[in-house]
Amino acid sequence: RKEREKKSRILDGNALKNDVYIIEVMDGEHRWTVKHRYSDFHDLHEKLTAEKKVDKRLLPPKKILGKNSKSLVERRQKELELYLQTLLQQFPQATPSPLACFLHFHLYEINGITAALAEELFHKGEQLLQAGEVFSLSPLQLYSVSQQLRLAKPTCCNGDAKTDLGHILDFTCRLRYLKISGTRGPVGTSNIQESSLPFDLSIFKSLLQIEISECSSQQIQGLSSLRSSLATLSIHRSTESMMSILVPEASEFSQWEPEGAESGCPVTAVIPVWRNLTTLDMSHNCISAIDSSVKLIRKVEFLDLSYNQLSSVENLQHLYNLVHVDLSYNSLRVLEAAHTRLGNIKTLSLAGNQLDRLTGLTKLYSLVNLDLSHNQLAQLEEIRNIGSLPCLEKLNLSSNPMCIIPDYRTKVLAQFGDRAAEVCLDSKVTTEKELDTVEVLKAIQKAKEVKDRMSSGDKKVHTVTLKHTVFI
Repeated sequence: RKEREKKSRILDGNALKNDVYIIEVMDGEHRWTVKHRYSDFHDLHEKLTAEKKVDKRLLPPKKILGKNSKSLVERRQKELELYLQTLLQQFPQATPSPLACFLHFHLYEINGITAALAEELFHKGEQLLQAGEVFSLSPLQLYSVSQQLRLAKPTCCNGDAKTDLGHILDFTCRLRYLKISGTRGPVGTSNIQESSLPFDLSIFKSLLQIEISECSSQQIQGLSSLRSSLATLSIHRSTESMMSILVPEASEFSQWEPEGAESGCPVTAVIPVWRNLTTLDMSHNCISAIDSSVKLIRKVEFLDLSYNQLSSVENLQHLYNLVHVDLSYNSLRVLEAAHTRLGNIKTLSLAGNQLDRLTGLTKLYSLVNLDLSHNQLAQLEEIRNIGSLPCLEKLNLSSNPMCIIPDYRTKVLAQFGDRAAEVCLDSKVTTEKELDTVEVLKAIQKAKEVKDRMSSGDKKVHTVTLKHTVFI
């Protein structure tokens, strides 16, 4: 692949104000603008004449008389544009560092971006790895590295060992914690849309944790190469399906099964499982279904699918190790037989859905923390479905229609019987006064039940007497 031709021009018209020149740089399809005064051109020229023996006469001299006249401005603009074009033609293979910096290659151009990153890691890479901190990269940086690796060219083009691509590869091989944050709209002053730039994650060999946001699943390549090492995977504002992230190769096969699964049906592919993944956070996406891709993540303990578009809960029975599940702010209206899908979970968030019934939660016997805030629960009787859960300690019902019922708190707590003192409702510890009221409500309820039983007993006796009388 040939090196892309780089061009620059100085924009005319109203772009020139107060002796500030707006330079448009073109690198293939990518364009961006840079602003500089004449003094910046002068400083650049001083460095180039000293370091690269550029002809001192190449830069047009500064003029004082009539410097604001339209004719001088237009002529100066053309002269400076010719100056930059001449420099770019003079160094077609390796742009000198002062010129690359002047034209912001380190922000927008592939060679400049990788050179800047390599130099940063040359100086700080070992320190960052030792500290074990999360390292952030943009999709544009990763795209640049991926593109550089595809080119049949030396890993160091400008002769400066500090900018060798090897520093990046050594760092990525050992990095454990990575964050990739894209942008909406063009990058900086350029026309570059990061969401259209593919990047390859296979250069990372030791990652334990990765967080990706504002990317598209189509541009993320090589994620499956992390299946053997990754423990935590977070993807936000990037996908419409779990399958495209967890099993990107699924589209290539008509039938597939996870590694180690027993299947009576013929399959065209066996997909390796995520061996060490215990935390999966796919919140803030546009996921509408929990698909069969979860068969590959059976070790997951923490699952966050909040802020998606789920209307049902399926396939979670494959996740035997689930402990914490967040399904808040989806489109759930009902959750039937939740224990068959959620097993022995301890924390469940269903906040921000459209639930008006709790019948499906009656057998979640291991549940400790339950968030039902911001739903459509209006009837206190629904609380009976969770009142007998033996381990429940924290319950959030705030912002439900039932909250406006008089003495709402004590009436809810009364549904837990002898465990009322153990339940923290709506993040508020139960008071002694509330417990006294709960005892009164329980006594009234027991009296009512006794009265109902006695009334029912009288009816039975009366019925027997009538029958006896008839037979006589």
